[in-house]
This record gives sequence, structure tokens and C-alpha cells, in this order.
Amino acid sequence: MSSSTPGAGLDPAIASRLNRNDQGLFPAVAQQYDTGEVLMLGWMDDEALHRTLTTGRCTYWSRSRRAYWVKGETSGHYQWVKSVALDCDGDTVLVRVDQVGAACHTGDRTCFDADTLPLDNAKAH
Repeated sequence: MSSSTPGAGLDPAIASRLNRNDQGLFPAVAQQYDTGEVLMLGWMDDEALHRTLTTGRCTYWSRSRRAYWVKGETSGHYQWVKSVALDCDGDTVLVRVDQVGAACHTGDRTCFDADTLPLDNAKAH
């Protein structure tokens, strides 16, 4: 569970629209703003969203490290925020970014480069 209180620092009008999981988190999909390329999925809480909205740099909550991390802070692979949108259910945010370098911790451009799953075309309709 993240250390922030729901709504702390975040505009109350935005905080009231968020649907969080039991740990107070919601998924944040990062997308390249000009190409539509889906880069990665991270987790945010209210404070991470607040920091993202106010700094212009993506801030996530690391579930494994139990700490906030700013994308690019150690790697130099920054995500410069262009826009943030809340989905219709309030349980996911879409962060449109200008990605500098790799988005994935493996060094790949996106976290979705590695393994395309096969489709059974007979059932694809």
C-alpha cells in the first residue's frame, strides 16, 4: 500500500472520481503522444498522479520497492507528459507522453515488444 492518503495534494474534484484497488492504486497506461504507440503500464496512487500533473514528468508507485519513482530519474529515459485522461469508470488513467529512450526496463522501446501471442483466427470474429 502506498504511503499517501487518498486525495492528498490532488485536486479533490479529480480524487473523488478515482476508483482505486485495495492498495489505493490504479493503472496508468503510458502512450506516445504523437504516434499512439502504447509504451507501458505502471501504477499510480493519488500522490503519484498529483506529482505527474504538477511536474510534467511521469511519477509511478513501485509496488515492489514500495516507493515513488519518476520515469527516467535513474535511466535517463524520461516521459514528458503531454496530457492525462481519466477513463469513463475512473479506474485507469491514460498518460500521453513524449518518451525519450526506452520505456521498458529491459531496454526495449515499449514493454509490449517482446512477445506477441498467437491468435486463433477462427475465433477472432
